[in-house]
Amino acid sequence: MIVVVIIGLLAAMAVPAFQKIKRASQDKAVINNARQLSSAADQYYTENGVSSVSIGNLVGSSNYVKTLNVLANESYPTGFSQGEALTIGGVGGARTITYTP
Repeated sequence: MIVVVIIGLLAAMAVPAFQKIKRASQDKAVINNARQLSSAADQYYTENGVSSVSIGNLVGSSNYVKTLNVLANESYPTGFSQGEALTIGGVGGARTITYTP
């Protein structure tokens, strides 16, 4: 009986730690996606002499970013403007991450 209680206590302490690690890894993946989108947008601005671009011109099989891996049900902006931060919403269903290039 004591062994079961000890295992239960250890499990209760481990679950929040695993959730924290999961959130941190999701945030890192979203920031990596934002970094790729920002770099692709900068390259698009330079090549085309414009200061804004839609996500459709950046992501696709023949574009700068081949695929955008969505891991935490996040939503990326549909358009980008030069010099502005990217705000990604709905990360993990609740968080918002802002990436400033």
